[in-house]
Amino acid sequence: MFVDKVDVQVKAGDGGNGAVSFRHEKYVDKGGPDGGDGGRGGNVIFVADQNMNTLVNFRYKQELEAESGHAGSKRNRRGRSGEDLLVKVPAGTQVFRDGKLVCDLTTPGQQAIVAHGGDGGFGNAHFKSSVRQAPKVAELGEKGDAYDLTLELKLLADVGLVGLPNAGKSTFLSVVTNARPEIADYPFTTLTPNLGVADIDQTSLLIADIPGLIEGASAGKGLGDAFLRHVERTAVLLHLIDVYDDDVAGAFTTIHGELKAYSAELATRPLVVALTKTEGLPADGVEQKMAQLRPVLPEGTQLFAISSQAHAGLESLLRELAGKVADIRLQEVEDIETDTSGVPIIGLSEEQKRDAWKATHDGGRFVVTGSKIEKFAARTNFDTEPGRRRLWDIMAKMGIMHELDRQGLKQGDVVSIGQSGDYVMTYGDES
Repeated sequence: MFVDKVDVQVKAGDGGNGAVSFRHEKYVDKGGPDGGDGGRGGNVIFVADQNMNTLVNFRYKQELEAESGHAGSKRNRRGRSGEDLLVKVPAGTQVFRDGKLVCDLTTPGQQAIVAHGGDGGFGNAHFKSSVRQAPKVAELGEKGDAYDLTLELKLLADVGLVGLPNAGKSTFLSVVTNARPEIADYPFTTLTPNLGVADIDQTSLLIADIPGLIEGASAGKGLGDAFLRHVERTAVLLHLIDVYDDDVAGAFTTIHGELKAYSAELATRPLVVALTKTEGLPADGVEQKMAQLRPVLPEGTQLFAISSQAHAGLESLLRELAGKVADIRLQEVEDIETDTSGVPIIGLSEEQKRDAWKATHDGGRFVVTGSKIEKFAARTNFDTEPGRRRLWDIMAKMGIMHELDRQGLKQGDVVSIGQSGDYVMTYGDES
């Protein structure tokens, strides 16, 4: 079964809690703190696999969760980190979160972390100092990322076959490659894209057969709208036209118009056109059809006459396709190597962005937001006085308390870390 769009839930592992522990040994008087740190939660990592060409597996397993880290323990023992969850997806998979592209896995073996595991909390051994000999504070493990994601597959192929239904695309693919698509003498035989590898001379071409398009396909009519995305990444388009079509020129302009309506860039994609099923026509009849077609083709477009059944004209067509694909791939490499578009951008460094914070007063409470302070809050055990006091100290060191004082903070006021309201303290309880 071919599936090219699915929704999944991913959950990275939570970090393990830090431990509060003190040495208790028979001959050690007043043993110091020895609580270990919690282990880090596992990441959820997508890995592009060239041996997959469908997202069907995710229809039955829509929740993907990595292992959480283990809690720290006495004797400074750090908790074991959670195992990363490696998830294989087809090469060509795009990952979206809230409608925005998160990653695009186009190269076999390429990896992307789609959900980061939470850091483990520090144990109380971490907080020992010359003035704090017996700290009773330890951090909670940080929560791992949890997201709803949409996966969309765009097949990666060298050549994309397009044309009206029953134009001979599936037959062509079955003859020149190892693919075995369903073939019959009626429209819409192909209901899902098919992939095959064609060998020619010392090279190979990956060819994708796209279900037949009709007029209005780009607007959702027929089968084409759901599958047009699969020709977006092909290097070359091979447009097949049934030689027995009464209006071969109209057949070309219909499909070319749908490609342009779907994506203006597709209309300028390198193109080769071939008349199919020519085994039943005499040479002058085939030439007459080619003459009807040439006036509507873009300038420079190569036109072939082939018969998949009789294996006529296939080698010359494949050589033309291979040459175009090789030229395009070479140009892609050269474009990367000579790219000079990168202009230095003056802005905050990543470290500065993490350290940045904002404090506001909405009348009912003070709200402090910022990546770093929210991370500290997530790792604070608000049920313990030492935990809350430590967070006040951190806010003072970061300059947040000074700003809150300037805004009129007084004893009994509520301070919320983050907009969600999950981390709330009352000023004056410990400060």
